[in-house]
Amino acid sequence: MKKKRISLWLAIFCLLLSSTVVMAQEQVTLQFMGWEESPLETQAVLNGLDRFMELNPHIKVEYTPVAGEYDAKLLTMMAGNAAPDVFFMESGAYREFVKRGTLLNLSEYFKRDGLEIEEFIPIAQEKMLIGDEVYGLSSCNVSPVLLYNKDIFDEAGIAYPPSNPDEAWTWDEFVDVTRELTIEENGRTVQYGVYGLRIDWGHLFPVWVKSNGGEVFNEDYTELLLDSPEAKEALVEVRKMFVDYEHGVCPTATNLEQTGMSAAQMLQTGRIAMLVDGSWAIQELATMGFPLGIAVMPKFKELVTIGQAHLHSAWEKTDHPEEAWKLVKYLSSREYQTNLIREGLWLPNRMDMYEDENIDDWFNPEVYPEEFRKAVPLFTEYGELWSGVIAPSEAMDIINEELDNFFLDRQDIDEVIDRMKRRVDPILQNQ
Repeated sequence: MKKKRISLWLAIFCLLLSSTVVMAQEQVTLQFMGWEESPLETQAVLNGLDRFMELNPHIKVEYTPVAGEYDAKLLTMMAGNAAPDVFFMESGAYREFVKRGTLLNLSEYFKRDGLEIEEFIPIAQEKMLIGDEVYGLSSCNVSPVLLYNKDIFDEAGIAYPPSNPDEAWTWDEFVDVTRELTIEENGRTVQYGVYGLRIDWGHLFPVWVKSNGGEVFNEDYTELLLDSPEAKEALVEVRKMFVDYEHGVCPTATNLEQTGMSAAQMLQTGRIAMLVDGSWAIQELATMGFPLGIAVMPKFKELVTIGQAHLHSAWEKTDHPEEAWKLVKYLSSREYQTNLIREGLWLPNRMDMYEDENIDDWFNPEVYPEEFRKAVPLFTEYGELWSGVIAPSEAMDIINEELDNFFLDRQDIDEVIDRMKRRVDPILQNQ
């Protein structure tokens, strides 16, 4: 009996001591800023922060999502010594912010806590590392995928697009199917085969170029390589899908605006059979009440996808570097990612999360069609880092501007690429 009393008093003592230590910890409030792509995303972030604060009761996190001109707002806040402690960092701006000396170097924290760069998928490794230093942790991965309405394929008696990377459609096969699924009535197209081939040239065009054996930049990003025959051929073939109307299977953005519907709504209602979009679109589409399918992109010569996503970084002048690191680390953790991945917003950034025995941890059958399991190797074995993560934003802006001249104004490919090189190469060589 006496031993039981001693054990009970020891347990009470340990509990009181633990509570005293927590209470003795300085109560810290961190300001955390991100952007809002959708209310669903913001709520998912807030849910994750609730869990972080539960695990770290001495840290309070106040989250502020902002809209529009995110990088400019963040730089202005930094200049005024009023920046948040932790923030979303756009992958394309990450290196420029590091050059400005505005981001906290996380390398020592990274090593101290036993993290290893090899834990992350290759895309994330290349994104995070600047030399041997780390100033931000990968949040996740996002990549373009081919989304489709299963009802349309069933009605047409056409097999679904392949999800297995080994069975990816060739470009010609893709074009043939989009032609079959494009329907005209009384001279008006009432159903298009595909939409989204030009949703964002800066992110999407490297897929087509690399798939055809071309490259966007040389290895050290000092020269633009879009003047190769492979790169030009790919860009010309994509333009045929909607601008030259040789195939007439893809509506323009103007067509979309005239319908008064979003791309997701067009897919839901059968105005388009397939949609090329980022993997984040799965979150919204999975709630829209139609049979959604997910497949790998078509290929020219070889299957390629690109990947990127924002990082989480801390301000170099934060008053709470240790707590800021705790939050940054948590925002890259498996626990935090898993909830957002299960909702269809993100894809994992850790290698082991793609292993067969771990896929069930994040694969949500209410969001992802079963065939999406076959596409999982796409993101670890066929993924390359989006070029805009390394190239200066000024160079990417010029590339996008000139691609608009080619795709929308139908300017000659040789003239556009020659002009692009004259404008871009000096920027690359002077960075």
